[in-house]
Amino acid sequence: MEFDKYFDKQFELRYFEMNKLGLATPTIILALLEETAADHCYSINHSLFDLVKKNVGWVLVSGVLQMERYPNYKERITIRTWLSDYTLIKGYRENIIYDENDKIIGSAKGLWVFFDIKNRKPVPIFNEIKEKWSSFNKKAINRNIKKKINAVDFSEYTKQFRVNRFDTDMNKHVNNIRYLQWVIESIPEDIVDNYYLYEIDGRFIAEAAYGDTVVSLTEKDEIENSFTHTIKIKGSDKVCATAKTIWKVY
Repeated sequence: MEFDKYFDKQFELRYFEMNKLGLATPTIILALLEETAADHCYSINHSLFDLVKKNVGWVLVSGVLQMERYPNYKERITIRTWLSDYTLIKGYRENIIYDENDKIIGSAKGLWVFFDIKNRKPVPIFNEIKEKWSSFNKKAINRNIKKKINAVDFSEYTKQFRVNRFDTDMNKHVNNIRYLQWVIESIPEDIVDNYYLYEIDGRFIAEAAYGDTVVSLTEKDEIENSFTHTIKIKGSDKVCATAKTIWKVY
């Protein structure tokens, strides 16, 4: 890639990050993307911990992940990330995942909001962050991640979960990785056992709080092996997240 504003981070996949086939799980890939973004913050002397001391942080509001394949145990991968665009309060983060042979095995895009933690509202991104990160108008994946995903009202596939302390992050939000776990838990078992998650496209709409009970609803789409998902607060109409997934044969 012929520009100097990207950030690379290497990982070697570990045993506890594998599924029964010896492949990295989708939630691990999201965790590695999150770790890369955190290190990108650290590289410009605006670590997430430093930002929290100033009562600000980054919140993911929408994103898409697409995987051609998942890395194997002990495989070394590189995640390349950069910012493709900014507004006053938001930034688009692009990601490409390379294998050991520099072949692209995955891509992701996220829309992040700079956030006042105490007042729970967006605030302008620090100018220094924009200057140090800069931007490059190249897309890792061409997708409109602002497009609404309609919520599921009723479904034959449902699971319930209680929000525990370890489900939340340093900004006191339920971590976006936890939403993916809740989505997968309500997927039909024969899909999870025989297919891999090729794509997830998600929208984060409202916060779930510690002590809440959330309901994960999954509904089959018209396209084979694709689903629409909703995470909502039990006993209310509050929708926390919506998503679409596509599954492919290994």
